[in-house]
Amino acid sequence: MNRILTLTTALLLTGSVIWADDHKTTVRKERAQRQEKRIDQGVEDGSLTKREEIKLESKEAALRREARQDKRDGGGMTKAEKVKINAKQNKLSREIYKEKHDAQVQKK
Repeated sequence: MNRILTLTTALLLTGSVIWADDHKTTVRKERAQRQEKRIDQGVEDGSLTKREEIKLESKEAALRREARQDKRDGGGMTKAEKVKINAKQNKLSREIYKEKHDAQVQKK
């Protein structure tokens, strides 16, 4: 009986840890999608030039590659890697804002 209880508890805890990690991965993906949408909106409304779009999308792609590589190395992302990716997403978000609100506009 004790073995069954221990096994059941272990399975439940493992499932919740996997769900939590999947949830955080989903949150990071959704954030990246929102940032890509902000870039697209900036191009559509002319607040981002083509050069700014290319630069921001390049940084977004590099960040995605880095996150994928971190996840592959060692079977998942460490806490330090997650913090680093989050900090880079924060920085990119600020860059998107600055580029959208600078004096440069796309010529139509």
